[in-house]
Amino acid sequence: MTPIKAVYFSALASFLACGALAQTAPQYGQCGGTGWTGPTTCPANFACTAVSPPWYSQCLPGTATTTATTTATTTSGSTSPVGSGSPTSSSTSTAPSGSATLAPGYSFVRSVEAPTFHQYLESQVLGKASPAVVGDYTAAAQFQVVNGQLIQNAAGTNLYAVVQPPANSTVTKLGVSWSATPDTLGTFVFSGDSLEWSSPSVVRQQTNAWLVCPNGTAMLVFINLGAYDYMTPAGCSDTTLNAYTGATAVP
Repeated sequence: MTPIKAVYFSALASFLACGALAQTAPQYGQCGGTGWTGPTTCPANFACTAVSPPWYSQCLPGTATTTATTTATTTSGSTSPVGSGSPTSSSTSTAPSGSATLAPGYSFVRSVEAPTFHQYLESQVLGKASPAVVGDYTAAAQFQVVNGQLIQNAAGTNLYAVVQPPANSTVTKLGVSWSATPDTLGTFVFSGDSLEWSSPSVVRQQTNAWLVCPNGTAMLVFINLGAYDYMTPAGCSDTTLNAYTGATAVP
C-alpha cells in the first residue's frame, strides 16, 4: 500500500470511529427524554433507563443496550413514554412497575407535600432493585404491605423496601432502597392511608415523616429521624407518603 493510500484509510477509519462514538451516549450520560436530540444508544452493558420519565433517561448499568426515543405511544388505551420501560395497562392481579391501571389488592403511594406533590413512589431503575425515589405518575409502581413488609410487585417479582441501618446516633435520615431480600430492621404499616415505618432499635419522633432529597435528576426517598418540617437537611424537603387507590395514577 502506498503512503498516500495508508494515510487515506487511516483518516477514513478515524472518521468512521468518531461518527460511531458520536451516536453513543457515554456511561451514565443522558440518552433520552422529552426534547432530547442527542445520542440514544448506550455503551455495551449499559441500558437507557428512564430516571425521571418522560423528561430524562440515563445510561445505567444493565444487561442490554437500549435505544430511547423522545415521543409517546399509545397502546391498548394507555399512554407510556417510549424509553420509560412502562408496560401497557393491566387489570390482572400482577402489578407491573409503571402499570397505568391499579391491580386488585395494590395501592399507588405518592407524596402529598410540595415540592414533590403527587410524585409517586417507584424504583430509580424501573422495576429493579435500586434506590427508592418519587417521580412522574407515568412510572408509578404498585404496592402492598404484607407482614410488615412494603412490597413492590415488579412484573410478578417481589421487591422489598429496605431501610439502611443508622451508622451512628447522629444521623438524621435513613436511605430506602428496593431489594429482592425482605427488610429486617423495622416494620411498614398503612395507618389510614399514611405510610409509616418504625423499628424497636431506631428512635423516631414521627413514624410517618419522610424526606425527599435530590441526587442529580433523581428524587431519593429517606426515613426522616427528626421532627417533621424542622431542621430539614439542606436541599431536602419534608413530606408524607399516602396510599392512593384510584383506578389509575394521576398527576
